[in-house]
Amino acid sequence: QVQLVESGGGSVQAGGSLRLSCAAAAYTYSVAWFRQTPGKEREGVAVIYTGSGGTMYADSVKGRFTISQDNASDTVYLQMNSLKPEDTAMYYCAARDSYTGFWYNSALYEYWGQGTQVTVSS
Repeated sequence: QVQLVESGGGSVQAGGSLRLSCAAAAYTYSVAWFRQTPGKEREGVAVIYTGSGGTMYADSVKGRFTISQDNASDTVYLQMNSLKPEDTAMYYCAARDSYTGFWYNSALYEYWGQGTQVTVSS
């Protein structure tokens, strides 16, 4: 049984940084971060393919966010730098036992964390 436990959210000023953690997850092929704001669809932020270490990012966060993994602790991180107010959202960790399909399609993910709020003020 895969269990995803998220942490690291908070409130920061624009330009600040946060590091989100997705911990205590059983082995899956892909672990992604999604974010969602009220009235908007869930948006794929980044994904890591745990076997290869390969990563992909949404254009909106490329160069600012970094997804990584610590295999020893079975934890996936999302380092968020140069945060902008438009990054404000509930961030979710998601996982699936597959590689195919568009990584940013939330419907493909079978395991989800509870979400952690990220608020970036001007």
